[in-house]
Amino acid sequence: MPHAYWKAFSDRIREKRPGLFMFSEHFDYDAADIAPNTWPENGSISVLDFPGKAAMNKVFADGKSFAKLESYLHLTSGLYQNPYELMVFYDNHDMDRMAADENGFIDAHNWLFTSRGIPVVYYGSEIGFRAGTNEHTGNRDYFGQDNVEAAKAHKIHAALTRIANIRKNSIALQRGLQVYTGFGQRTASFFRVYQKDGVNQTALVLLNGGDEPITMKFGRLPVNGAWKDAVTGHVVQVDEDFAGLAEEIAPHSVRVYLSDAPVTDPEFVGLLNEAQAVTVRRTKP
Repeated sequence: MPHAYWKAFSDRIREKRPGLFMFSEHFDYDAADIAPNTWPENGSISVLDFPGKAAMNKVFADGKSFAKLESYLHLTSGLYQNPYELMVFYDNHDMDRMAADENGFIDAHNWLFTSRGIPVVYYGSEIGFRAGTNEHTGNRDYFGQDNVEAAKAHKIHAALTRIANIRKNSIALQRGLQVYTGFGQRTASFFRVYQKDGVNQTALVLLNGGDEPITMKFGRLPVNGAWKDAVTGHVVQVDEDFAGLAEEIAPHSVRVYLSDAPVTDPEFVGLLNEAQAVTVRRTKP
């Protein structure tokens, strides 16, 4: 259907339910093709992030560099009306399940629940159910009570539960700007920053998708005061004499440090202002 149809469709719904969030499926791996659905003149309807699906399969199933993940983020391109409202996924009922091993699913969830967008997880992925199968050879198979029970002790499910609860309890991971994103071959690090109506939270995310422990270092952090590990509760105190952060990240795991103080570092404030200015598309490209 043409964009004019969906504009009329969404306008009529929002006349009765102002602010209602809607998302759609436009099966296309080109961000330039799916982004117009999100524009106000076309109905402000979010989309499933198919470019993100392609990138995550390359990284978490095929073992490509984490740097491949940057290609779909569009944090500052202005292409989407708001990239933080995209529905991010790695497979669904109409395509092959991700052909990853257990660690691949764990790494995918750690990224999915900390990076920009709204995470979508297909049933069964909490145990790597029928990994690699398509809709006709197992993708949609009945899950069953036995698998429900098996999930309770499954390592993918345990890791997914942990990172999902971290996101659930962090406004920064849910709605914060993603800035200072850096990638290694099997690592990623970035900040998520939320500052609105007197609520402040900055999250530092450290991801290790490799098979060995790795030490990730930061020379400085943008907020003074207490930074609390969201999993262990360990607190790092940051002040003018802070020498830097060096944290060992276990294989296929994530560390999230949270600060609830406002950002005051002038350079970082400037970066946030720049990111905020282009987060929501203002004009047609």
